[in-house]
Amino acid sequence: MTDREGDDRTIRSMGAVRRKAVSVSQDAVVKASLLQPDKTLPLVIQPAVKGVDLIIWAKNNRELIESQLVQHGALLFRNFNLTTVPEFEQFVEAVSGELLEYRYRASPRSQVSDRVYTSTDYPADQSIFPHNEHAYSPAFPLKIYFFCMTPAQQGGETPIGDTRRVLDRIDPQIRERFIHKKVLYVRNYGDGFGLPWQTVFQTTDKTVVEEYCRAHGIEFEWKDGDRLRTRQVGPIFVRHPRTGEMIWFNHATFFHVSTLEPAVRDALLAEFNEENLPNNTYYGDGSPIEPALLEQLRAAYLQEMVAFPWEQGDILLLDNMLVVHARRPFVGPRKVVVGMAEPISSRDV
Repeated sequence: MTDREGDDRTIRSMGAVRRKAVSVSQDAVVKASLLQPDKTLPLVIQPAVKGVDLIIWAKNNRELIESQLVQHGALLFRNFNLTTVPEFEQFVEAVSGELLEYRYRASPRSQVSDRVYTSTDYPADQSIFPHNEHAYSPAFPLKIYFFCMTPAQQGGETPIGDTRRVLDRIDPQIRERFIHKKVLYVRNYGDGFGLPWQTVFQTTDKTVVEEYCRAHGIEFEWKDGDRLRTRQVGPIFVRHPRTGEMIWFNHATFFHVSTLEPAVRDALLAEFNEENLPNNTYYGDGSPIEPALLEQLRAAYLQEMVAFPWEQGDILLLDNMLVVHARRPFVGPRKVVVGMAEPISSRDV
């Protein structure tokens, strides 16, 4: 049997993968329960006694955290009285070690500390479609952490969904088509919409950009006016380094212009021809992805999303390969910061 046949067999059998809830009973100072009894995520971990130091507990229970994260994909740490960014950083380091710098960017974020950022700085009245962080990138974080410092007055939830269950909803013929064709990401920088290349690549030196692109198999083209276009073919599935499962992990849907909210999409299409859009996706051979197929993919994501109101001090830990995240519109001040950890190269999975 070839590696490809083995991968295909794994993908076809994903529908048989199921997980049951397991309580955290190894340590009496915390307790765990499902936030929604009919959902497998998130698993909520809370103090069972007063005065639990979450950072110390996490340092002493990394294996437990890992096992529960692989099972559920999402852990919500609640009521531990963490209030500051430095405390959040210490928690991330206790579980995952060093935080990652946000490189090869695709969304606007503000830097809160050295390697902690705001969640995406899109206008409050816009939603953000479900996605795995950096799934388009040659390197991505295995874990992503969210810390709620100020919940919105209304809305502002961060819905999450199990990518294994999303995959179950995708027609096998669609999966097979993407396995063979892969996905092409076309990005344009410096055209007035989206991020400039200096922000995306965190440099003002064109030679640094070119070296990065060559090292990662990204085609680049410098356009008039110091603008840049890149073209990059990426995988649709990657293998999870801990479970061995083939995971639906890509930005084919998220980056496609048809997934944008209607007002944003219409404004972009009125301003740019298709080849100059800030982001768009195609099959790996450059042919267009069928509109009806994209509708099926969007439905597969949205049908699996689970939302809950943020509470001040909440920390949400996601396995970035097993779980997608999104954002709902909100009213009032909202501050949710993000840290990323444990880099993975797409070439290695």
